[in-house]
Amino acid sequence: MDTNIIILESDKFADEAIKLMKERNTRSILASYNGEVISIVSKNDILFKIMSQGRNPAKVKLREIMNSPVLAVEPNSTVQEALSIMDKHVVRQIIVSSNAVVLGMISRDDIFEKIQLATISTVDTALCGTPVCIINPKAIVYMKDTSTAN
Repeated sequence: MDTNIIILESDKFADEAIKLMKERNTRSILASYNGEVISIVSKNDILFKIMSQGRNPAKVKLREIMNSPVLAVEPNSTVQEALSIMDKHVVRQIIVSSNAVVLGMISRDDIFEKIQLATISTVDTALCGTPVCIINPKAIVYMKDTSTAN
């Protein structure tokens, strides 16, 4: 989960969002209205809804390009639940919130990066000779009579 969250009021201009996204090296910001998070604006929104149309980011308000509603999961949600919500709504990122407080954001890219790092780590560990426990559940045989076990 990324806790480097930027929240701007939806009546702010896109150039301010771009500046903050660049400073904090983040891919999106959350837009709010009267302090309540109501939407998300990503780098893709800025690229496709402003830059590719030759619009001036200093004259485009976030509310003109934001995606609503912003989707959220609870902090105790599983990765599978988060991915299911992303798949169902065809989005790349969702917020993690508890009691209307934004705790962070999770993206599909972040999830897959963590999975890849875990996979690489396991492979590296196995190649270095460190024991790795990999159990094939199909290879497990259950016996009622333990006297026949070798």
